[in-house]
Amino acid sequence: MAAGLVLAAAGSLQVGAAFAVTLFDELGAGGAAFLRLALAALVLWAIWRPRLTGRLRLAAAFGVALGLMNWSIYEAMARIPLGVAVTIEFAGPLLVAVIGSRRPLDGLWVLLAAGGIVILADPGGGSVDAAGVAFALAAAACWMAFIFLGQRTAEAFAGGSGLALAMAVGALVVLPAGLAQGGTALAEPDLLGAALVVALASSVLPYTLELEALRRLPTAVFGVLLSLEPAVAALAGFAVLGQALGARALVAVGMVVVASAGAASVSAR
Repeated sequence: MAAGLVLAAAGSLQVGAAFAVTLFDELGAGGAAFLRLALAALVLWAIWRPRLTGRLRLAAAFGVALGLMNWSIYEAMARIPLGVAVTIEFAGPLLVAVIGSRRPLDGLWVLLAAGGIVILADPGGGSVDAAGVAFALAAAACWMAFIFLGQRTAEAFAGGSGLALAMAVGALVVLPAGLAQGGTALAEPDLLGAALVVALASSVLPYTLELEALRRLPTAVFGVLLSLEPAVAALAGFAVLGQALGARALVAVGMVVVASAGAASVSAR
């Protein structure tokens, strides 16, 4: 049951991301990212009703990382397949899992993941958009900051109030890109409705399911299950967007999944 919550969260997140890609023609990556964050912030504020007290600078820093992470990965998904973008982004949590470790096995996981990412990036081959890879790597760096700041925010604020504050800050961070790319389309009712579905599927529901799963699962098991996300992203990209990855790319995704699962398991122990 608890494992199913993690898998459901991953599926919801990646299907939501795939659905967001369908909005890029009208809203641009920046507009879609802004509406996702802004609408998710409204839902979370309605649920948690956070107070503007406590360690607001910490929540703001968390929000900056959250906003830039979402904007970067959306810009990546606008240029490269969903499965490739999410797999490269997973370099962030992988490095967090092994950072500071002196175990040779952790070095092996990093090398395995790095090999998979290099295969996906295809340097010199020209088959993958270089800007898309750069945005995915930027999202990975933001994910690292998201993890460190998110842990501190969760300790400093009750329930999900810190996340609600951070989500609002993240929306403000992405607002300039949203206005530049989305323009007046941001106010169109049908696009707002679609963006609300993305916000619920990509932010509100996955975070809720993952928090519930964390209460029931050992950290190592949770990390291993979460490491399946690149594979889930590749499946969602194929099912929703028709983005079929070749055998070479699928092997690379598998390398990163194995490396992430191994690092999460060993690090937790």
